[in-house]
Amino acid sequence: MAGCGSWLFFVSVWAVGLLGAKAEIKLTIPVGRLFTYELLRETFQSDFEPLSKLYAGRLYDDPMIFKCNQQNFPDLPEWLRFTQRHPFDNGFLYGTPTTPGKSIIEVYAVNKRSYETTRQIFVIKAVSERMPPFQAEFFIKLREIEKVLPSSVQGEIKQDLQKLWDTEALEIVNISNALDRGGRVPLPIAGHFEGVYVKVGSEHYFSECLLRTLSSEHGRQCTAGTKVKVPGGCNFCSIPSNCISWCKTELFDLTKQEPAPPAPTVGSGIMEAGGDFNPPDSPPSRDYFPDYMVTVIVPLILALVLFIMLAYIMFGRREGVVKRDERTNQIQLYHHHTIHGNTDELRDMAGNRGLPPPLSTLPMFNYRTGEGAPPLQSDSPTIPLIMAQHDPYSDTLPR
Repeated sequence: MAGCGSWLFFVSVWAVGLLGAKAEIKLTIPVGRLFTYELLRETFQSDFEPLSKLYAGRLYDDPMIFKCNQQNFPDLPEWLRFTQRHPFDNGFLYGTPTTPGKSIIEVYAVNKRSYETTRQIFVIKAVSERMPPFQAEFFIKLREIEKVLPSSVQGEIKQDLQKLWDTEALEIVNISNALDRGGRVPLPIAGHFEGVYVKVGSEHYFSECLLRTLSSEHGRQCTAGTKVKVPGGCNFCSIPSNCISWCKTELFDLTKQEPAPPAPTVGSGIMEAGGDFNPPDSPPSRDYFPDYMVTVIVPLILALVLFIMLAYIMFGRREGVVKRDERTNQIQLYHHHTIHGNTDELRDMAGNRGLPPPLSTLPMFNYRTGEGAPPLQSDSPTIPLIMAQHDPYSDTLPR
């Protein structure tokens, strides 16, 4: 079945190369096997440019972005993922189906130069097949997901793991990004990578090199954080970037796993004959009056007390304000009386211009006693500093 799917895969790719990206691609893959498909920008470029430009030799290498979703759905199926690092890179669809079924995938390519759009449809059919009973997952630290998905790189990793497993009957089950497994985003510095998890399976039992990862000594070394001693003859990696991290290696023996519990049977919904329905007892009655007193009555009483206190302060204790108002009124009445008196005095002066000036106009007139100081001698050569040495409003006169 896997060979049939591979043959159909290459035929579809050849048809797309001849007819362009608008052709519908049908793929058949087994359940529990890794599926990868590379979205080539050259294939979609032929849809954006007419044949006249291609024959004339004016070829473009436009940046493109791909948008993938399941037909009539906003996202991809749960088992399928898509990655594209840069608009000048090809995109990859990858994943491992877990249940048989058919998925129709729509791929939209957007040309970032001309903003044209083209669509491609994938019909992926997953068929049931027996999964490998012995599986192992390895962590490759110096790799990124888009660098591992090409078939050539997968072949290199598979060859190293075949030597480690000591068998050629090895299949890649799944490849996942470390960021999807809770990994941290690396610094944008050369030599820092995201890392990928590669899961493989086989019908053959684990090799001695893999079984050593289950030993207690290996666990103590990984827990202590010291450098793990790789067993002699077990470090198979022809390319340094494909070397695995031994502390993150996990083995899965599906033959020892307990089968999943059967699904619950759904009844007809009809009660058996002779059965009586016993409804649950009603809950005991509850008195809500104490809650009402605490939440409603008590706040109302406090609000009423505060209102009475505020009213007493605002309207019952205004003595200082009243006294101040009375004092202000007296001052205003005194000023009013003084104005009237001065007005009458000026009117009398205007009527009797021959009379002596009033006492209030004298320079040293004392308004309390009514006495006046002797007039100053204008013919004196010196004038005493009476104004600077004597208060004109005092009760005593200068001698």
